[in-house]
Amino acid sequence: MQNTSVITANNLTVTIGQRTLLNNLNFEVGKGEVFALLGGNGAGKSTTLKTFLGLMKPSIGQASVMGFDVTKNINDVRKSVAYLPESVTLYGHLSGVENIRYFLSVAGIERDDTSIFDALKKVKLQENAWHSHLSNYSKGMRQKTAIALALLRNAPVLFLDEPTSGLDPAAIDEFNNLVSELSTNGATIFMVTHDVYGACQVAHRIVLLSNGTLTGAFEREGNTPIDTEAVHAAFAGRA
Repeated sequence: MQNTSVITANNLTVTIGQRTLLNNLNFEVGKGEVFALLGGNGAGKSTTLKTFLGLMKPSIGQASVMGFDVTKNINDVRKSVAYLPESVTLYGHLSGVENIRYFLSVAGIERDDTSIFDALKKVKLQENAWHSHLSNYSKGMRQKTAIALALLRNAPVLFLDEPTSGLDPAAIDEFNNLVSELSTNGATIFMVTHDVYGACQVAHRIVLLSNGTLTGAFEREGNTPIDTEAVHAAFAGRA
């Protein structure tokens, strides 16, 4: 994994009125890294994501993606990232292929059918579902469609919001394998989650967030997953 910084928070603070949502966050995410921001409800995970996506403004400090400041160059940031929300917003009356074609056209991106089919194969969406309405899809199938769309955009950075929430164990394993493959191929992945086990399986680094403040960090050593028990103890406040 390279040390080139792709995502940076520098003294990042977000306040609304008298309430501090994020308090002096400092971290860097390198190229090809899977970085997990782990925290419970109200920890500030969504605020962090929204700040990097330009939906909230830093009160103090700076957030940047691919060298672009999110407050000054948000259009450049958004061209560089793909965002996968917890509840993927796709059109139920369209098929998986039709959804992908539509959203690519909105983004002004041209891809032929062969490229679209290759992306769907890559995310392991069963072929008999490609031309079926999304209203018939499970959440896992919707996630795969959205990831295929992200791949076709060739975005170097992926922001994932609770990506395994509501997925069954088999779908979670498939998703984690795909994330690892994307990372190996150079994509930088920033995920927010409260799933300790999933984060430990896939992340190169985990940072704990509580009440808007970073409270701990864990890093993978070689190919050995991060210690789930150690992270769980720290997450539960026992470390």
